[in-house]
Amino acid sequence: MELAMAADELKTVLNRLRRAQGQIAGVIRMIEEGRDCEEVITQLAAVSRALDKAGFAIIATGLQHCLADSDLAADGDREQMRARLEKLFLSLA
Repeated sequence: MELAMAADELKTVLNRLRRAQGQIAGVIRMIEEGRDCEEVITQLAAVSRALDKAGFAIIATGLQHCLADSDLAADGDREQMRARLEKLFLSLA
């Protein structure tokens, strides 16, 4: 499945990933500085949510494109695509 996203969708996903990248760098600094465990875990949870949101946005875009193309696909192709998208969603769960 090819990643095809509109410019605005791509910008949103990239912004989320860049934000997560900054948060990861912050977590690394926190660990190196010996910061409080609760603070580190709170930041890790924020990173995880940011990555999940980016992943779901990518999958949702793929699903949208697949649904748009579903009229052109054979039933077997649709079922295979559904199974692939389900697997992707579950990989983020």
